[in-house]
Amino acid sequence: MSRIAKISIFLVALSVLGYFVATRWNVNPAHSLGEKLDEFNGVIVHYNGAINSTSGRATTSDGYNLGLRYQCVEFVKRYYYERFQHKMPNSMGHAKECFSFAVADGELNKERMLIQYRNGAGSSPATEDLIVFAPWVLNRFGHVAIVSEVGPDFIEVVQQNAGPFGSTRERFPLEQRDGRVRVGNDRVLGWLRRQQSNPPVAQVTH
Repeated sequence: MSRIAKISIFLVALSVLGYFVATRWNVNPAHSLGEKLDEFNGVIVHYNGAINSTSGRATTSDGYNLGLRYQCVEFVKRYYYERFQHKMPNSMGHAKECFSFAVADGELNKERMLIQYRNGAGSSPATEDLIVFAPWVLNRFGHVAIVSEVGPDFIEVVQQNAGPFGSTRERFPLEQRDGRVRVGNDRVLGWLRRQQSNPPVAQVTH
């Protein structure tokens, strides 16, 4: 085996090891697992450390499954449960599975009992929508968050499990393409919204 081949194998192995460590262990000593980082409308955002870290399954007092503790899915489901007493008929699934490609824009996603909107189809997200991100190279499960603010040319989301050094708040641009509004991030699949026509106005907490 050539020296170059050995170096290449070593670098690949080192990258794999680094990814495993960074996604399984808390590498940020400034925060501890389960620590309160943020709050939106009275619902707490906890620190999860490494993005693949899990701390058991969280359930409500009446047995509703919220998901794996401190993951992004657990936060959005806990938010909808505490804020609206909303339960998803299908309480299982990774973040990416909150969005169904079989559901047309503006139609009911029956597994989540929420109206689903596709990014770029024309509608703009609203405050307290559940926004869904597609998987990417460092996260094959996707991501979900809650829309915390909608501005004239941006949206802000509040999120749990953004990584050991990630922020609980993140902004994305709102763009106009062919006369349609879209969130200017290709990972945004779309967003889900309660069926009520007049949801309560959120109080943004920073």
